[in-house]
Amino acid sequence: MGKGKREEDGDDWPAKDDSEGTKGGERRVATPGSSLKDRILPSMIKNKIKRTEVYAKQKREKKVEKRRKNQERKAAAKRALELGEEPPPKSVPRTIENTREADETVCRSDDEELCATNNADEFSEVLKQDRVPKILITTCRFHSSRGPAFIAELLSAIPNAHYYKRGTYELKKIVEYAKKKDFTALIVVHTNRREPDAMLIIGLPDGPTAHFKLSKLVLRKDIKNHGNPTRHMPELVLNNFTTRLGHRVGRMIQSLFPQNPEFRGRRVVTFHNQRDFIFFRHHRYIFEDKAKKEESKKGAKDSKVKKSSEPKVIARLQECGPRFTLKLISLQHGTFNTKGGEFEWNHKPEMDTSRRRFFL
Repeated sequence: MGKGKREEDGDDWPAKDDSEGTKGGERRVATPGSSLKDRILPSMIKNKIKRTEVYAKQKREKKVEKRRKNQERKAAAKRALELGEEPPPKSVPRTIENTREADETVCRSDDEELCATNNADEFSEVLKQDRVPKILITTCRFHSSRGPAFIAELLSAIPNAHYYKRGTYELKKIVEYAKKKDFTALIVVHTNRREPDAMLIIGLPDGPTAHFKLSKLVLRKDIKNHGNPTRHMPELVLNNFTTRLGHRVGRMIQSLFPQNPEFRGRRVVTFHNQRDFIFFRHHRYIFEDKAKKEESKKGAKDSKVKKSSEPKVIARLQECGPRFTLKLISLQHGTFNTKGGEFEWNHKPEMDTSRRRFFL
């Protein structure tokens, strides 16, 4: 009876290698120079309770190891400071941005061909201030109440912009009308299900035409503690438009705004490109005295507020809205043409094969 039991338990069977078999419900993976402890992978453990215990233990060990390395790094930096030596270089965390795939189209500051292209492209006349930008803004044929509300805030953000009701006119006729009236660009806001979802920017008179997907729209009334913009010419900030395509899109956006900002108005319009998403923000600078700010916060609770002899001026940002995100879908030569238009760049699903591949 006992012998049969031992045979059923497998005592007489040949032992298997730890690198391939299981023991205690734990599957182990053998790697060169790894100990038995390092071979345990929580995802390979079948028992849920055991898997949770192993995962929690490895997580604690990883946290302790990270804390130990941070303490060693701080001690080394303090020691180098006391000895008058240079501290050890700081480790740069790996992000999707700094590990992006190499791109041959990234612009260089000493690129003579790029400078020659800038002097002869469609936006050079406006950017050299030989022509004042004049923008026409309209909607699609069937728009909702949220579309004009968004356009009203665009008019306050973009100087010298004018709104014209679309009606039943075709877009090609609107382009011809805008050319005759000496407009430099045409912006069409498309809405779907009572929500703006796309934006078309057409450079006049010779193009190009950029089609953007619009998302994450937040109007001014929905922004907490928002401010109201003034009529001063805003400063324009463009970030991370590094490739040839991004440089061209950035110049197109830049041509929508006058090139003579009025810094007294403290208005700033920002287009920040991150992972091919262009984030739009509209802010105002506010300068405040730190002592006055502390006094206004305390109010009647503490009447004995000590004012410093040298008040410190601090600067903060107040968002004016709107807030939205753009994603480039296509860039077309010339003005809007759905049939015979030639595309400079067109986004296709097969382009999204890697998370670290960016085009702007």
